[in-house]
Amino acid sequence: MKLTIIRHGIAVASGTKGIPDDERPLTKKGRRRFRRAARGLAHVCRTPDVLLTSPLIRAAETAAIAANAWGGITPVSEPLLAHGSPDEILALLGKFPGDQRVAVVGHEPTLSVLLARLLGSAKVERFAFRKGGVAHVTVPGSAAEGARLEWFLRPRILRALA
Repeated sequence: MKLTIIRHGIAVASGTKGIPDDERPLTKKGRRRFRRAARGLAHVCRTPDVLLTSPLIRAAETAAIAANAWGGITPVSEPLLAHGSPDEILALLGKFPGDQRVAVVGHEPTLSVLLARLLGSAKVERFAFRKGGVAHVTVPGSAAEGARLEWFLRPRILRALA
């Protein structure tokens, strides 16, 4: 499996009065920046067969922007990407055939823990995602058995590739 892991773009700050955490949308700047990053992403990464997204607004908006840049794909809401554990997400990914391209859009710190676990590292802090950052791995067997990192790009690099 080819797995693309995407952290949502810049969202309204946590703790903003009147906006519950699960309802924080992308900011105008976040949408603008991720639109450009998504164009760069589409240059370096083929359109996935499936695009799974956390149902939280900031992730769903990010997934919609990525889907638009790739063209021809519709994001699928997956609650585990909002509140699931890395082990639950690995089990979910294990259900996909090995020849598929899968992209997921989610949140920190879950994504960095997921990536570290896929790469067999206990150093989670080395894999912290910036908002709008993307990692791409090849999973040669089952997701639980690990993966090989192909690339891990900051959003500013993706924007430069656009």
